Amino acid sequence: MASIPLLRLSLLPSTTTTTTLNHRRKTLTPPLSLLFHPLKSPPITKTQFPISPKPKTLKTQKLISMSSSSTVPATERLISSISYFLPFLNGLHYGRFLLAQFPPLSLFFEPFLPFFSLYKSIPYASFVSFFAIYLGVVRNPSFSHYVRFNAMQALVLDVLLVLPLLLQKIFTPGKGLGFKIMVMCHNFLFVFVVSCFVYGVVCSLLGKTPYLPFVADAAGRQL
Repeated sequence: MASIPLLRLSLLPSTTTTTTLNHRRKTLTPPLSLLFHPLKSPPITKTQFPISPKPKTLKTQKLISMSSSSTVPATERLISSISYFLPFLNGLHYGRFLLAQFPPLSLFFEPFLPFFSLYKSIPYASFVSFFAIYLGVVRNPSFSHYVRFNAMQALVLDVLLVLPLLLQKIFTPGKGLGFKIMVMCHNFLFVFVVSCFVYGVVCSLLGKTPYLPFVADAAGRQL
């Protein structure tokens, strides 16, 4: 007889646990009529399916990167814009045929004629200015990557302008078809140099990084 109350006590926790489990199942799971009903659906709470925060869009990321970027100092803008004068002065001689064919175009280049004459009057001016920019700016770690990239891009453009002169001396085209091809190449190079000069100087003064075609990749590899 004493074992009966002991059996009752041993059965009490199991019954309580089963009742609590059944109560939790009733509260968590909806009734079957709602699960299989075509129109009704059980309400979904935030606790059952927590909503993850929305990822940042590309627009917000661009705005953050633009706001965190620092402005370029005025000295770096000036040095970057001056670097593009070297290929411009070395490439002015390619415009002799185009300026002779269209004389009004020479009015735009008259302000640069004093600098061009002074530049040509100094012996080895191109050679000295090239290594001055390369050793003083490109290989100088005190300057930022912005200035060094612009200076290296101007030097690469200046080196590319020497190659047509070497080809001209090797083949020495006379009159006829060879001369016409040479004139067309000179006109194209002059327009290309002037466009790169204007684009590089304007972007440098505005604090933006200019990317010249066929030149920016070579300049980036050198840095």
